[in-house]
Amino acid sequence: MPLARAAALLCLVLAACGYRVVTPYRARGGVDHIHVRAFENDSGDPELGAAATAALRDELARRGASAAADAPAQLEGSVRVTTGVSASYFSSAANVGVEIHARLSMQGKLLHEVTIQRAESHPGGADPLESEGRRSGTLRKLARDAAREVIRELEQPAASETVRAPRPADPGGKT
Repeated sequence: MPLARAAALLCLVLAACGYRVVTPYRARGGVDHIHVRAFENDSGDPELGAAATAALRDELARRGASAAADAPAQLEGSVRVTTGVSASYFSSAANVGVEIHARLSMQGKLLHEVTIQRAESHPGGADPLESEGRRSGTLRKLARDAAREVIRELEQPAASETVRAPRPADPGGKT
């Protein structure tokens, strides 16, 4: 019994230090390492394409699935800004959104395609420069959030998550 307590205490200490057991990242099609090509920037924000690309690369690196440019699996796509109207007539807040369209391919063959949208209100500023700075910061945050969701959507579903067909009914009426 003391050995079991010592093992439990060791696990608790290691967990407190940030150690954890993880399963390797596996994208659809069995892909385990992906290179993210530079995403096309279809927005008026000059840095949004680079921000989305960097966020996608960071997310894959966190999962141990980042790869060099010569990897057979490639993730490419585009990013654009969706703009809304002010949150209300009396508010200086404005709505802004990011849409990431991503395509995962393996040796030129398309494996999966996903489009993720994220939107949020951002406060206006005292002048146009401050408002643009807040808008830009909100766009970067939305790009990071959308990138995280893209990587989740590309992940291969676990075997426990697959949908199984129901068992046929027993003809004798017994279950």
